[in-house]
Amino acid sequence: MAQKLQQGGGLSRKRVVILNTTIIFGFIAIFLRLSDLMIFNHKLLSEKARMQQEKSEDIHVMRGNIYDRRGRALAVNMELESLYCDSREVDIDGEKVKRLSNVLGMEPRAIQAKFKEEKRFSWIDRKLPAETVAKVRELLGMEPGVREPGVKGFGFMTESQRFYPKNELAAHIVGNVGLDNQPLEGIELRYDKYLKTSGGKVSLARDASGRVLSSGVNMESRGDDIQLTIDEGLQYITERELDKAMAKWRSVAATAIVMDPFTGEILAMANRPTYDLNNLHRANRADVRNRSITDIYEPGSTFKIVIGTAALEEKVFSPNSTFDCSRGSIEVGGKVVHDAHRHGLLAFHEVIQKSSNVGSIMIGMKLGKENIYKYAKLYGFGDKTGIDLPGEVSGWIKKPERWSATSIGAIPIGQEVAVTPLQVLRAYATVANGGFLVKPHVVSEIRTSAGLPVYSFEDTEKKRILSARTAETFRDILKTVVEEGGTATAAAVDGNQVAGKTGTAQLVDSRTKRYSKDRYISSFVGFVPADNPKLAMIVVVYEPKGSIYGGVVAGPVFRSIADQALSYMNVPRDDGKEKTLLLVAR
Repeated sequence: MAQKLQQGGGLSRKRVVILNTTIIFGFIAIFLRLSDLMIFNHKLLSEKARMQQEKSEDIHVMRGNIYDRRGRALAVNMELESLYCDSREVDIDGEKVKRLSNVLGMEPRAIQAKFKEEKRFSWIDRKLPAETVAKVRELLGMEPGVREPGVKGFGFMTESQRFYPKNELAAHIVGNVGLDNQPLEGIELRYDKYLKTSGGKVSLARDASGRVLSSGVNMESRGDDIQLTIDEGLQYITERELDKAMAKWRSVAATAIVMDPFTGEILAMANRPTYDLNNLHRANRADVRNRSITDIYEPGSTFKIVIGTAALEEKVFSPNSTFDCSRGSIEVGGKVVHDAHRHGLLAFHEVIQKSSNVGSIMIGMKLGKENIYKYAKLYGFGDKTGIDLPGEVSGWIKKPERWSATSIGAIPIGQEVAVTPLQVLRAYATVANGGFLVKPHVVSEIRTSAGLPVYSFEDTEKKRILSARTAETFRDILKTVVEEGGTATAAAVDGNQVAGKTGTAQLVDSRTKRYSKDRYISSFVGFVPADNPKLAMIVVVYEPKGSIYGGVVAGPVFRSIADQALSYMNVPRDDGKEKTLLLVAR
């Protein structure tokens, strides 16, 4: 009995030892595992936990809005639905594909090709109108209450689409974007970094089922808003009158720019032909081009501002100096240059008033090529104006050492040089504002979507290039161009005095490399009211039919735009009479 008890006690002790040993080793194993988890693999496991507990989502970014100077919207955003498919999940019969193709206006094979791509995500059609979305949802059984079972593998995603409320108004300034909101032209391209900003990502907490627990998180962002110097009302007036001129003269193209001569603010900039910003796919490449800054041409007599102001500034001639133009022609380097009309003895101011080529060449020859080139460059000819729009070209003027024997007769009258309409306008704005070269610009301010300032234009490059006396004297001469005896009486505005200059330039025939006898560019550039200018403007009409002279073709367009613009801006008449306030309704 005692032996059995001893045996039993021995077994119990063995069990206790085994049990204790097992427990100890168990605790050691747990300790080692915890050490592994908490010390050696802590970083890796923490990252896994974070990935399971957090959901990273892209912030939806919409482009900033574009407004005119009075806060009227020119570019905004719309939210539209886009249809996509998961080709690995798609289960749709041929009949439904055919019906879907009819709704979307696509070929059935184009839709079926998406199913063969073996992708988890493929676009079927993007940024669809609401009525199309409704039809697709019904067809695919994606609407509640639809009797037919839903088609697997399809879904809709919301996307932002650019919308231009004014359609073609200011198209060449505002510009446009592509299907993926990528910038293509105009302000949309030039200021893309402000308009789009960067969306980034946001982390959202979620439970074990993947449900988002975070609330109050803003999943949308918008780029900065841009306020232009353009005035919608002035832009509309300018475009409407340009359309009338195109129809009347059956021209191939036309351009008009309206600018504040003191600040360089572009108040209106119009080109014809043009295009609808909301239907870019229908536009020709030529329609999209901003001719105001991309097209160069020989300016003709509007370039006489260079020799006119240079002669006064250098005191080579006075306003009353006389020139014998009675022969009606002058020979330079073996080439004979004629006046459009024969004149007699002309005073300096009459050479400009009547746009005498003979008198202008005489002035140029006395000035010399060095002075002519110097003042052309002071006005910025041959250089970009620096306007904040893409695509601007510099034009060109040859350096004096490269002038030919005929250049001294050609350049003073606006031949052998290439300019843009904006360059010519800026030159005349210099005379209008008293001698300062301003920087043209179309953006006034940039603000965040919350209204905080980001950028405000400041002209740090404004510099005096003419004395106030020369600017005033030449301004008085330009007034006579629009008065009786001048070449632009048709540009006169009732109640306000105009100062300006006509231009009639021949185009070069690409086949003969000589000046064409029937293809011309007609222009008029000026400012009004002459003694207290509120706007400077240039009108350029390419290849008009029926007349070629700038005073006849472009002058009346200037008058029509200026007359309405001054009323719209409520600018008083010079004669003190009451001016009717113009309200522009669109």
